[in-house]
Amino acid sequence: MSAPTVTQRTFRGIERDDGSVGVRDHVLVLPSVICSHAVADRIAERVEGAVSAPHDHGCAQLGADNEQTRRTLLSLAESPNVAGTVVVGLGCEAVQSADVKATLEARGVTVRELSIQDAGGTDECVERGVEAARELVEAERADRRPADLGEVTLGVVSSDLDASTVERGDPLVGGLARAVVAAGGRVVAAGSERLVAHAETAREACIEDAREAFDALADRHAGHPARATRVARFARDLSFAEATGAWGDLPIRDVLRYGERATHAEGLVVVDAPSRFAEATTALAAAGANLVVHVTGDGVLAGHPLVPVIKVTGDPGTAAALPEDIDVNATAASADDLLETVLDVADGAESCAERHGLTQFAITRIGPSM
Repeated sequence: MSAPTVTQRTFRGIERDDGSVGVRDHVLVLPSVICSHAVADRIAERVEGAVSAPHDHGCAQLGADNEQTRRTLLSLAESPNVAGTVVVGLGCEAVQSADVKATLEARGVTVRELSIQDAGGTDECVERGVEAARELVEAERADRRPADLGEVTLGVVSSDLDASTVERGDPLVGGLARAVVAAGGRVVAAGSERLVAHAETAREACIEDAREAFDALADRHAGHPARATRVARFARDLSFAEATGAWGDLPIRDVLRYGERATHAEGLVVVDAPSRFAEATTALAAAGANLVVHVTGDGVLAGHPLVPVIKVTGDPGTAAALPEDIDVNATAASADDLLETVLDVADGAESCAERHGLTQFAITRIGPSM
């Protein structure tokens, strides 16, 4: 009997109550506001199996930014890689920890909540938080079960448009995206600068049901000053196909707001997130990605607290200089090599960033905070 091909290979996934499959089993210690993120960090540091997501949001934000922060935090707690969440607040913030808890409970998320002011101070809040996090870590969890490529929700971010990325890194990842979708899986991609730079072609790439959401994205960006990033500038000088090579030339089934969860059963959706790694990966995790592939020409090394990140580079100099930090060298790897790496990481193998304990977490901003 012949051996199964890599696309037929299974990995050990964790089935959640909503039917999604996780590849990690974290307890998330989630600060609802910048003022509590140091306490959340201290809690997570003391509990094996817990991770924190420190950020500088949740207070003195205006309108759409405040709502975006809240939406993102809620979606992160619903990640398939999260078994339960401890929400930590201060007590006077705009994004209230008690409100976050109530909303998550209504959505069926296992959650605990505490605030520094209600607990009586920092030290007491840390102790109570450690107790709550340990309770969730020690709770009975779902066993891992065989899962296949069709149960993957793959996050994709390409953080530059250097020649090595466009010519080698992105096409390799685009092939992976097509394989995931062909198997019945989902792909969520970040990098809305690419859509804005080629609005007419991007709209045509959307299925009819996604065009209203694309028009909403275009309207949002028309109402804010353009950010003069390298990706935005380079995207205008490339074709749409070149700028979006990591998306695999797939039709766009939906366009999500930042922090919004994907609901499509299969295929590609694009998140209204910039290509900057930390902000993009947070949006992909919030959308439901259980792992992320990151294409980087210059070797951005960090991972993310909630999702394993697989680093791909098409730059031979970067691959040679950072052999212990780059998971896949696109100058030498085949599509099957990348797919095998993805399935290994889904099965529990550490990516380079995980092995080194490197993480970044950020939520993008729409406008100024007060």
